[in-house]
Amino acid sequence: MGIVKVIEVIAQSKVSFDDAVQQAVAEASKSIRNIDSVYVKDMKCHVNDGKISTYGVICKVSFRVE
Repeated sequence: MGIVKVIEVIAQSKVSFDDAVQQAVAEASKSIRNIDSVYVKDMKCHVNDGKISTYGVICKVSFRVE
């Protein structure tokens, strides 16, 4: 039986929510191996002059502990 650890990661993108999640996984992957899943806990946008300027996500990243 394996152990799974969950961390919370905050990321943002100027492109989309999907890109923000991709950036969260890419950054977490730099120091964490065996990532199994990502749960998007919350999403938000920043608005400037009536237009979306950034997309933000709070993700829970799950990975197996060796």
